[in-house]
Amino acid sequence: MKLQEENAAYDEINVTPMLDLAYVLLIVFILMTTAAVQGITVNLPKASDTPSLAKPQTKAITITADGTIFLDTIPVSMELLESTLQQYKAVNPALPVVIKGDAAVQYEKVVGVLALLAKLDITQIGLVTQNLTK
Repeated sequence: MKLQEENAAYDEINVTPMLDLAYVLLIVFILMTTAAVQGITVNLPKASDTPSLAKPQTKAITITADGTIFLDTIPVSMELLESTLQQYKAVNPALPVVIKGDAAVQYEKVVGVLALLAKLDITQIGLVTQNLTK
């Protein structure tokens, strides 16, 4: 009777070795494809050894609460502001200017600076504000 049990047909197939082989093949495939795809080869430009000495192009006009006008960090009068901006405008026709006015400054001062910029035909103007959501 024991001899008959040894020769009996299997009812189930053991799939564990096949799954192990499939996982190994999957890992090998993933490793080989990621190693083979390195990206597109391009000839990159070389950076200059000398640092850029160009000054920022944008000029900042600040009007404090007491009405003092600053060009970047230098206090100026309206006449000096006009002549200095004319010089900058001669060098860079598309001169961008930002205006930072204090919240307590008289509106007349800001309008005067805007009128001066319009007189000099400076059209790239930005008004700096503070974000209300904190």
